[in-house]
Amino acid sequence: MIPPEPPPPTLRLRVDGEALAGNWRALDALSGSASAGAAVKAQCYGLGVEACVPALRDAGCTRFFVAHWSEVAAVAEHVPSSSIAVLHGVINGSEIEYARASGAVPVINSIEQAQAWSESGGGTCHLMVDTGINRLGAGMDELASNAVQDLKVDMLLSHLACADEDSSRNQHQLKLFREALGRVPHKQASLANSAGIALGPEYSFDVTRPGLALYGGVPRLELASQIAPVASIQAAVLQVREIEAGEAIGYNGEFVADSPMRVATVSIGYADGFLRSRGNGACLVAGGLPCPVLGKVSMDMIVINLKNAPDLAVGDWVDVPFDLPDAAQQSSVSQYELLTTLGRRLRPST
Repeated sequence: MIPPEPPPPTLRLRVDGEALAGNWRALDALSGSASAGAAVKAQCYGLGVEACVPALRDAGCTRFFVAHWSEVAAVAEHVPSSSIAVLHGVINGSEIEYARASGAVPVINSIEQAQAWSESGGGTCHLMVDTGINRLGAGMDELASNAVQDLKVDMLLSHLACADEDSSRNQHQLKLFREALGRVPHKQASLANSAGIALGPEYSFDVTRPGLALYGGVPRLELASQIAPVASIQAAVLQVREIEAGEAIGYNGEFVADSPMRVATVSIGYADGFLRSRGNGACLVAGGLPCPVLGKVSMDMIVINLKNAPDLAVGDWVDVPFDLPDAAQQSSVSQYELLTTLGRRLRPST
């Protein structure tokens, strides 16, 4: 028996492909003589490969960066696999085999990875050099090793640790990266992420790797006028009720009504990325008017005050504010986490 089609979801995630393409074009222009690639890891920061990668491709992007090998196939449905770089590199034989079979390019991160790649037949790869973030990457003192020198490096990369701050570490990493460029034969160089692009053209080299800013995040104020919101979220009303003074709402009864109230239960919660830390002081929006969140955010639901929207009914839609800089400031949740914690029930559409 073929199961019936499920009813429409009570959550909506809309991805504005034109805004996404516009953000890429803006970041590409800000990259000067360099070309902007695109970090599309983690399902394009939670917004969905199917919605985002074609828009980036059609805007002119030709370089795509993922973290895991498991992310390659979905991206390769829309762009050549040779344009995909896998940042975690190859840590075992099965990943090396998959790299060769898929055509995606590993980013080598250590002498051990370099040796394993060469021993398996070598070929084109990228190389990450650590210039101070101490996360992934070959050390500066390892670049002269035979294992590294034997690599056929297409792109030499490093990653800025403090690009979203006015930190002396940025200049220090830039200096070390320039030194690395003279130590390893390569065709292209890449250092700047979204925030790094805003630091100026000296950080751009040949390829920049924006991520957050593509999807509407603003890691530095210099980018604020260039970046447009990409995602918008709506959730449906599940129930409307009247409560009396003294009644509590939600877990632990943290909110207690001081007068009779009309409230609505809405189909979104922390399993959908609306974390509990966003509850206090947050509002959803109905008809352009704020509806404050009451009590704790539940896994699948929140309750809102309908004082400003008394006619809201079951099945109606409310807007969930998703301007990333504003939401981050209000909730103390980083813009990166606001995007990447979106739950699987929020299926993107353009």
